[in-house]
Amino acid sequence: MTLKSALDDVLKTTLAAVSGIIGKLEYIAGLRDGNKKYTHWGLQRLHGEEATQQALAEAHRLFFLNILRAPLRMLKEDLKQSSDAQQAAPHEYAESLRMRQQDMLPQDLAGGSARHFNSVLHALSSLASNRAKTRPDANRPA
Repeated sequence: MTLKSALDDVLKTTLAAVSGIIGKLEYIAGLRDGNKKYTHWGLQRLHGEEATQQALAEAHRLFFLNILRAPLRMLKEDLKQSSDAQQAAPHEYAESLRMRQQDMLPQDLAGGSARHFNSVLHALSSLASNRAKTRPDANRPA
């Protein structure tokens, strides 16, 4: 049996079941408590508190930066995939992300910016909302 680092465990095991990079970012952000400390019982038990905190913070930064670097066309498809996994319409899911934008930011932005992230979420929300208006069946998850 090969041992994985805490980061490998997060990326290859914990997040393997989460759809899309947007969904992964949302999942990791949701692991933080009010003090911005990550809680994941399984990872903490296996890797310890400090390694878990570092791995989840690094994964959070990685997915945040991946979203900022991704073309909108790819993010639009990812939004559909992530919203389908949440059983929500893409425009509703995008709007819920916008409402929680501050909570989804990692502690260390690693060169990214909250303003850029907000712009990406706003663009995705607008694209998804326009699609919902032009397609009557777009309100239903596929």
